[in-house]
Amino acid sequence: METDLLQKLGSKAITKEKLLQKVEQNLDLLPELLQGIFSLKAAIRYGCAKVLMDLSEKSPEKLYPYMENFIELLDSKHRILTWNAMAIIANLAKVDKNRRFDAIFDKYYNFLNDEYMVTVANVVRNSAKIALAKPYLVQKIATELLRVNDISVTPHLTEECKRVITEHAIKSFDVFFERIEAKARVQVLSFVRQLLDSKRTSLRKEAQSFLKKWD
Repeated sequence: METDLLQKLGSKAITKEKLLQKVEQNLDLLPELLQGIFSLKAAIRYGCAKVLMDLSEKSPEKLYPYMENFIELLDSKHRILTWNAMAIIANLAKVDKNRRFDAIFDKYYNFLNDEYMVTVANVVRNSAKIALAKPYLVQKIATELLRVNDISVTPHLTEECKRVITEHAIKSFDVFFERIEAKARVQVLSFVRQLLDSKRTSLRKEAQSFLKKWD
């Protein structure tokens, strides 16, 4: 049974933006949003997830007490909720004083093996935030991102999808390249050089720009 607030979200009587403002002013509403994630109604389910994602970006400390809820959400049968959970967890990394992310590092990066392009791309894109928040994990994150060339093609992840993902990997490397140790930097530069003759124009340009900056 949805609360009055969730029903308003589902009927669009309240916008996601307005709901975010309400939650920021009254954190006691957070349990309602966490409940809403499991609603049978898509508008409520994804509306709540979007509000929580926006809140995690603006005020991660407010959502950190609920981090375990988002870790559990990684296993959702709804891919969009998994993507939301990935983004929220990455945003919470900067306030993760109990190193809860560290405990699920392998689980998080195992999504690089997922059959869906958007799932893999989310891991890659979020990696820059995590690396900046947790400098001691930079080498492990760099090693994981270097695997993107080896991910398997599926009906939902074509060769062109792989090129898009690789482009995201270069952008993530660019954010934390200075924090990578020397030996791994050589590997990253080698990885990027191999992309200079890619069939994807934007990927070639991204590789050129990266090498001009860092090589």
